[in-house]
Amino acid sequence: MDLEIGRGLTIPAAELRWRFSRSSGPGGQHVNTSDSRVELFWSVTDSAALSDAQRARLTERLGARLVGGVLTVAASERRSQLRNRQSARDRLAGIIADALAPDGPARRATKPTRGSQRRRLDEKGRRSQTKQQRRRPTAE
Repeated sequence: MDLEIGRGLTIPAAELRWRFSRSSGPGGQHVNTSDSRVELFWSVTDSAALSDAQRARLTERLGARLVGGVLTVAASERRSQLRNRQSARDRLAGIIADALAPDGPARRATKPTRGSQRRRLDEKGRRSQTKQQRRRPTAE
């Protein structure tokens, strides 16, 4: 089943690779016999679903998460493999959508208000007084 990211992007199921293993943690005898942990792999560099601009943006934004150009998502919080598969698909779609989202508006630099400067200096003076009172008295 293809993974729909947004209006303009759908990743074909053939590009997704799965790996299953035993999940850690409690679960009794069932957890020792079923491969419920899911790892989902998707190659950003080899994907035919991406345009060159999308590939460049994903590579730039997800550079720390990519290993050899492959994005990996693991899910093991559910007890069934089917639910973990859906969780991994949702997580992968969210990561890709966030990375492809346009940047927000640029921050406009502003100056601190006169009141905030006054409050900061008043607090700084109070802190200074507190620390001076903690000093050892000088013998004069």
